[in-house]
Amino acid sequence: MEKQSIKGKRRARKLALQALYQWLMTQGERSAIEAQFHATNDMTKVDTQYFHTLLQGVIEHRHEIETAFEAYIDRPVNELNPVELTVLRLSGFELLYCPELPYRIVLDEAVTLTKAFGSQDGHRYVNGVLNNLAKQVRKEEINQQDG
Repeated sequence: MEKQSIKGKRRARKLALQALYQWLMTQGERSAIEAQFHATNDMTKVDTQYFHTLLQGVIEHRHEIETAFEAYIDRPVNELNPVELTVLRLSGFELLYCPELPYRIVLDEAVTLTKAFGSQDGHRYVNGVLNNLAKQVRKEEINQQDG
């Protein structure tokens, strides 16, 4: 992947996290939130297609994503810190529906986002949950790297 593409995806992921957090807190219309983010952010260096895919995909598949990581959390989904829940949904979507992304990148990006926006030790929690999820849904990829 070329550098510009990686940075564009990283920026898309960061904005998608913020948009998904807004959606979680307001239950606003996803197309309105997406339009607002396009209007209020400089999107020239953002992979806007990826931003759209993340925002729409996470909302559309949130129940499947939560079901996938539920076994690895220590409390009900509705009791999770909202930022950590949003990162888990976003990164869970990438693990489940974006097989072209290496799982280690997904985990690294999740930790980075949680450190930036979450609680002090939230990144450790998120990393643990996603690591367990990756072992389940990316078994072949992990085995090939460790093999």
